[in-house]
Amino acid sequence: MALQLGDVVPNFTQASNVGDINLYDWAGDSWVVLFSHPADYTPVCTTELGEVAKLMPEFEKRNVKVLALSVDDVESHKGWINDINETQNVTVNYPILADADKKVSNLYGMIHPNANPNLTVRTVFVIDPERKLRLTITYPPSTGRNFEEILRVIDSLQLTDKYSVATPVNWKDGEDVVVAPSIPTEEAKQKFPKGVTEIKPYLRLTPQPNK
Repeated sequence: MALQLGDVVPNFTQASNVGDINLYDWAGDSWVVLFSHPADYTPVCTTELGEVAKLMPEFEKRNVKVLALSVDDVESHKGWINDINETQNVTVNYPILADADKKVSNLYGMIHPNANPNLTVRTVFVIDPERKLRLTITYPPSTGRNFEEILRVIDSLQLTDKYSVATPVNWKDGEDVVVAPSIPTEEAKQKFPKGVTEIKPYLRLTPQPNK
């Protein structure tokens, strides 16, 4: 069975460019972004891993640890990291799992045989501190990911975990949010003192509570 939202993700221990990593121990009380790429020394992947390195301060602000993965071995990762650092003007500052035996790839369903039976597709998993899967997105090999979108979703998840709200289309941190439909309007006005705008009884907006 494929991993589904709300599932507790399986633990694993696997080699990486910085030594063996046990997911649960390494994650601690942080959120985790686990993302796979098809192969080292390929152009789209080089730009992606460089972008993630640039965004690491943003992930850290949100208490998120980042973990990349491909089925290449440790020595391949170490050599390729030099290319990423050189071409993307970054320093790769997060681990890359060396899943040469495909243990983690198979455990998490990262290999899609009809796309390529030997390589991992571009999958993203967002895992919360309770080890639950909160987001999964899968991209085709030819399409580089938008990691700003991953950050946006994490902002939404962390906000909506704490407050009785949801985030509307194209929402960004600091913008108005949707009041949960389960809360009556009069109660919502007390719960959200910044104000509630009722567009329809089921569609009510309020300023972001923690801003």
